[in-house]
Amino acid sequence: MTPSRLNLLSFSGNIKILHMTWIAFFISFVVWFNHAPLMLLIADSLQMSKAQIKTVLILNVALTIPSRIAIGILVDKFGPKKTYSTLLALGSIPCFLFAFANSFEQLALARFFMGFVGAGFVIGIRMVGEWFPAKQVGVAEGIYGGWGNFGSAAAAMSLPTVALLFGGENGWRYAIACTGVLALIYSVVYFFSVTDTPKGSTYFKPKKAGAMEVTSIWDLFFYILMTMPLYATLTLLTWKLSPAGVSLLSDVAAIAIYAAIWILFFYNVYKIVHVNEEHLCQPIEDIHKYKFKQVAILDLAYLITFGSELAVVSMLPMFYFDTFNQSQGVTLVQAGLLASGFAFMNLIARPGGGWISDKFGRKLSLTIFICGLSVGYFIMSQITSEWPVALAVAMTMFCSFFVQAGEGAVFAMVPLIKRRMTGQIAGMVGAYGNVGAVLFLTVLSFVSPSVFFLVIASGALIVLVVVQFIEEPSGHMAEVQEDGTVEMIEVD
Repeated sequence: MTPSRLNLLSFSGNIKILHMTWIAFFISFVVWFNHAPLMLLIADSLQMSKAQIKTVLILNVALTIPSRIAIGILVDKFGPKKTYSTLLALGSIPCFLFAFANSFEQLALARFFMGFVGAGFVIGIRMVGEWFPAKQVGVAEGIYGGWGNFGSAAAAMSLPTVALLFGGENGWRYAIACTGVLALIYSVVYFFSVTDTPKGSTYFKPKKAGAMEVTSIWDLFFYILMTMPLYATLTLLTWKLSPAGVSLLSDVAAIAIYAAIWILFFYNVYKIVHVNEEHLCQPIEDIHKYKFKQVAILDLAYLITFGSELAVVSMLPMFYFDTFNQSQGVTLVQAGLLASGFAFMNLIARPGGGWISDKFGRKLSLTIFICGLSVGYFIMSQITSEWPVALAVAMTMFCSFFVQAGEGAVFAMVPLIKRRMTGQIAGMVGAYGNVGAVLFLTVLSFVSPSVFFLVIASGALIVLVVVQFIEEPSGHMAEVQEDGTVEMIEVD
């Protein structure tokens, strides 16, 4: 096995772990997005209004932001084997509740808790980082993320057919329940098929749970600052559910949730200080230091890459339909098929981004990909009804490649910052992807698609400048064994 090539046809050693883990991620995304292709059937069955449909879509991502942070803490403490197996098993419960809901309220509550399943991505980042060396970790993480992410597209392609096979007005219920059964079965398979580390390797854990360790007082303040957008996004989601948005919540309930969100923020600040106060009062050796700016820059890079992908995938079918229906006769079904190309690029673009990052450098690769996606979104902002459909799709695919390759480059760097906190770092970076999605979809609710694409392109230029301050991983990172000996882990 060479640094640039993996024998993916093998099913032993670290390749087995990679396959078992991307399948776990794939299933978690099938479960998370199992409602999307069946939404019209669900709405018809329960007589849902358009506002209620929008509410379900919002609720599907509401819990994912805090859950990615929480899962990052849990995976660092308990290991990916236990955490992934437990997540899949528990995720089947709201899946079954959603499948057999008899009212909108039951449906909405189940879908809210389903957002927790979306945090599964974080777990595999730590698992893959444990099993692959620095020279292969980019492409391995890219395969994990890209192939697993395809679960949402697989759900869209397969679940309508499954619903038809069961037939009747309850076909959608059985189709969704099947995904819960799949998650439950695979949770057992995964638990008995993997280990957290290769034989003889140590699984390093944080000294204290509840927040990331930082290695300078300035990084402590920086860390607190970077948590604020997460809570601001939850506030925005609550606003969307309030009478000012889709009116799922009353004014009193919304105010109570606002208060709870910011009380949780101040508790989080307390935990951050508590975890860090003791060791920051003492000199920290240089070999144990890392710069929190590395995490912060990757947060913003994932906001513009994965955040824009989630937002664009949500609106692209309707964009194609509205743009080309009258001028070129594109139907709603055809628009959906054309838009699916954006998600399909995950299969090659995200692994490709990781491979390029391994081969040509982390910082350079991320710079090129973010520059490319900025150009791509600018081109998409120029699409009009006079464009040939084939050209519009080609430009969309061009943009999609850079978006998803950028995601691969981000997570090619995440495992190389601080091994024992990889889960927490991945959780925070992943949560920023959801922050970006909420931010961009909120922008879309106020502007035209053309301006929406321009906003993302402009945001990418800002992130492009920020990325120039990231430092290329080099040398080694130090972790301490239980017996006190220091292990040096290569990162370049």
